[in-house]
Amino acid sequence: MTRPLFREDAYLREVSATVLASGPEGVLLDATNFYAQAGGQPGDTGVLAWSGGEMAVTNTVKGEGDAILHQGENPPPPGTTVTMRLDWARRHRHMRMHSAMHLLCSLIPGAGVTGGQVGADRSRLDFDLAEPPPKELLTDQLNALAAAGHAITDSWITTEELDANPGLVRTLSVQPPRTGGRIRLVKIGPEGAHIDLQPCGGTHVRSTAEIGRITVTKLENKGRQNRRVYLVLED
Repeated sequence: MTRPLFREDAYLREVSATVLASGPEGVLLDATNFYAQAGGQPGDTGVLAWSGGEMAVTNTVKGEGDAILHQGENPPPPGTTVTMRLDWARRHRHMRMHSAMHLLCSLIPGAGVTGGQVGADRSRLDFDLAEPPPKELLTDQLNALAAAGHAITDSWITTEELDANPGLVRTLSVQPPRTGGRIRLVKIGPEGAHIDLQPCGGTHVRSTAEIGRITVTKLENKGRQNRRVYLVLED
């Protein structure tokens, strides 16, 4: 098991951990601040450094159970204490993008999400929708929400609470991670008047103001009831 420190503090750029196992599939640590590829968000990259050595982490993926594997060449042996340094610029863009995508969901209520991909430069969401709003309108609405500086927080519910309220899940093809019988909810906006509330295992910024300027660049028809929306960060 790897303790997922990125869920406790998404801004943790550097941390020490101990190597539990090491092999061709990756390095298993007792804790990590590196996000493992899942839910459309890429795995983190960065560096593992230790006395006399260093490994460039080219990707972070899920292993069996709650294991998280850090991939790269020349891994450290088991028992080594390593310092984990995130490629923070890349991760922070993923955080901003992911939060922007939740805002986009809030602007298209009632439509299921059929797919998505978080990217540092461009992201996309696919909606089960006959006709999306114009991209210019979506751009204006997204930037108004971002500039308002709404708080982004998380909380946890039980799997039973989620099963009793299935409308919380917007994704049609991917189910939220059920960590130890619990579901993490990401909320944008104040209690009782949230802008968006849905299960999510990814990393996010603390305020919509941190997202910056967003542009919806393209709308694509991917089928009779499938519309793809592309968005980019302007800086």
